[in-house]
Amino acid sequence: MKEHNITTYTTTNPAILKFETNHFITKNNSYEYKNIDDAKNSPLAQQLFYLPFIKTVYISGNFIALERFDIVAWDDVREEVAQQLVEYLNSGEAVVHEESDPQSVPATVYAENTPNPAAMRFVANKLIVPTIFEFKNSEEAKDSELATALFAFPFVKEVFLDENYVSITKTEAADWNEITIEIRERIQNFLLEGKEVVSANSIAKQKEEAPTSQSKSKNLDDISNEIIDILEEYVKPAVASDGGNILFQSYEVDTKIVNVVLQGACSGCPSSTFTLKNGIENMLKNMMGDKISEVVAVNG
Repeated sequence: MKEHNITTYTTTNPAILKFETNHFITKNNSYEYKNIDDAKNSPLAQQLFYLPFIKTVYISGNFIALERFDIVAWDDVREEVAQQLVEYLNSGEAVVHEESDPQSVPATVYAENTPNPAAMRFVANKLIVPTIFEFKNSEEAKDSELATALFAFPFVKEVFLDENYVSITKTEAADWNEITIEIRERIQNFLLEGKEVVSANSIAKQKEEAPTSQSKSKNLDDISNEIIDILEEYVKPAVASDGGNILFQSYEVDTKIVNVVLQGACSGCPSSTFTLKNGIENMLKNMMGDKISEVVAVNG
């Protein structure tokens, strides 16, 4: 049985605290529960509603986000809640009895900060795209109605889509305090209307053209495939929770340099160099020894 650990993260809404685990707890669906009656298909959410300060429960991917009533402060109860979640997840009990149709869940969206002050992550309670899409401008977004609608805002610089969230990179002059609600509402309304986020043709093309760097390949050497395994298991879940993605680009045998591509909120993030050197590079060196000399982001 997998052992779960919990890490807590604040969000832009002070009433909502995110409890992230080191393993995925749902498949493709995300869920929102407003009360114990809503939570008939989630034994975990039902248990959480017995806490008198829980207002809303969100369960998605590898995290549980909880909205509290004002009767308590998170600083007073976060450790207790985190411990309760760890004990429940490690008991092996069901988190959600999942349905096959994610469209049966009404769309909701909430915003959360990322380590990149220029980027914000808008998380939906359901799957919105089956694979990653990154749009640097409105021209690139012509096959995505949602991204096109977001680029209509003059302060939207880049749009990144991944499964159940949208990462927005803003222009330097814009202030998140003034634009977050407007962006969140546009995304939520778009999803509520049931529109196609990305065209079916574009999705098929993206899957066909997905670079070998995103998965193990017979055309790559053993060291490259080992690097990909480590990135997939240990690094990608962490950067996804920060609104970004990392792709293996190449491994230089002579210099032992690993080249990667940063996407979404990770691209252009002031802390990305620190993360590469003190996080990813150290991890690869510890796990692969002298096979690795350096990790370099080719796009930043």
